[in-house]
Amino acid sequence: MPQLRDSSNQGPGNITPRSPDYDSFHRIFGIETEYGVSVTGADKPCDPGQVAMMMFRPILSRTRSTNTYLENGSRLYLDVGSHPEYATAEARDPSVALKQDLAGEAIMRRLALGAQLRLRKTHGEHATIHLFKDNVDSAGHAFGCHENYLVRRYVSLPIIKAQLLPFLVTRQLFTGAGRVTETGFEITQRAAFLDEGVSSSTTRFRPMVNTRDEPHADPDEFRRLHVIIGDSNRSQWATSMKLATTHLVLCVMEDAAKQGVASGFECCALVDPSQSNKAMSADLSCSEPVMEVEDIDAFRSMQQTLGLRPAVSGHENHPQAVTALEIQYLYLTIVSRFIESHHAQIEQSLPDTDCLDVLNEWRAALDALAAKDFSAVSDRVDWVAKYLLLNKMKKRNPALSMTQARQIDMNYHDIVNGSIYPSLVAHGLVETLVADDVVEHAVENPPEDTRAALRGAFVRQALDTRATFTCDWTHLKTTAPARHTAELIDPFAFAPDADYRQLIDSL
Repeated sequence: MPQLRDSSNQGPGNITPRSPDYDSFHRIFGIETEYGVSVTGADKPCDPGQVAMMMFRPILSRTRSTNTYLENGSRLYLDVGSHPEYATAEARDPSVALKQDLAGEAIMRRLALGAQLRLRKTHGEHATIHLFKDNVDSAGHAFGCHENYLVRRYVSLPIIKAQLLPFLVTRQLFTGAGRVTETGFEITQRAAFLDEGVSSSTTRFRPMVNTRDEPHADPDEFRRLHVIIGDSNRSQWATSMKLATTHLVLCVMEDAAKQGVASGFECCALVDPSQSNKAMSADLSCSEPVMEVEDIDAFRSMQQTLGLRPAVSGHENHPQAVTALEIQYLYLTIVSRFIESHHAQIEQSLPDTDCLDVLNEWRAALDALAAKDFSAVSDRVDWVAKYLLLNKMKKRNPALSMTQARQIDMNYHDIVNGSIYPSLVAHGLVETLVADDVVEHAVENPPEDTRAALRGAFVRQALDTRATFTCDWTHLKTTAPARHTAELIDPFAFAPDADYRQLIDSL
């Protein structure tokens, strides 16, 4: 892949601003979502890998590949394990990334429904394809939803491990998708499968942040922060909030690293991020002291400085332990104070999102969880919506089995033939942020203010003219009727240069 580089630098480097966006808080967002596949009702065995290939048959006939880029600038492909995967085009704003993610759902749904029609001709009229936007299949295999953030390179990996991981672990209080397990119910789907904090491994050991550094940008300026810890969300609010709040935390970290000062997040460094993640996921009360910080005195001192009240439950037996909510309130308070002094710059970094709205939504979610008022967030937080639904169904049917509970869990995430999530939306029990016609627009069109606009226009024209072409995140190339190339190294740039114009003129 292009722009691959060693990501092991340990601290601030030679700060040499080059691109116009380098000295701002502007950021590129992206979401990669792997989907699970299964079939029910078939009158003979049907392998999920076979179904995935059937889904991609129209793509294969059009592009002669199961790994392709679309007119909306996104990447569509079959990943390891025959998981259909969709990577959104580059977005400057969380709300735009959300629209692109929903466009991916719509594209996958159409491919699955087309495959289902073909499947019923060979496997019976009741053959039904289920496409799950979740992270664990029925056999216990995990697959991912990865967030990508373009981050200034002077934010080192040790800083990310110490200052960002505690936020990512505890962020799942309001972004977790929820999961039925052998022992009951957990907040997140990925907690049981993540072994390390920050690592280059993705298969033998799964980290929360992957360090494989392919910035798809100038590697001297930026790194691509590849976040693996997050769940796939059905809730549009959760998808938008996990990007928006992470962006604000990164803004604080970037400014502190650039100035060479403390961010305030240092006191949150966790003794064992993986164990903390598992413990947080199992604590449905959200208020138990389930994770140990490296320096409890520094943590308590920062709480006092910020005017935050420490939790009291259980601290006598675990003096180093804090609650997930305590950590989240500390992050929220530091970010709020940072925005007070950098409001204009932060607003400029978010073309379509009001950072004060993000803070208000963030605080309201934490306050509701702290008060154990789950009904206040059941229309936005996936794990709460699913948890309350399961409890309601158990009241109606006390004999509800584990198998039935898991079927409800899976149905919630089935974007093709699932009935539960659409029903919750139809009855106003889960809120949506994006209208259907806006999603349809995103299926056909890339974000207008990133290089995705150039890539999308190139793909559209190359397909229309039947040119032989290849492309990736940073390169466009035709080999017939003529050989031309263009490089898109700056993800923020959407104006065509001379090479791009020549490439398009050749089609």
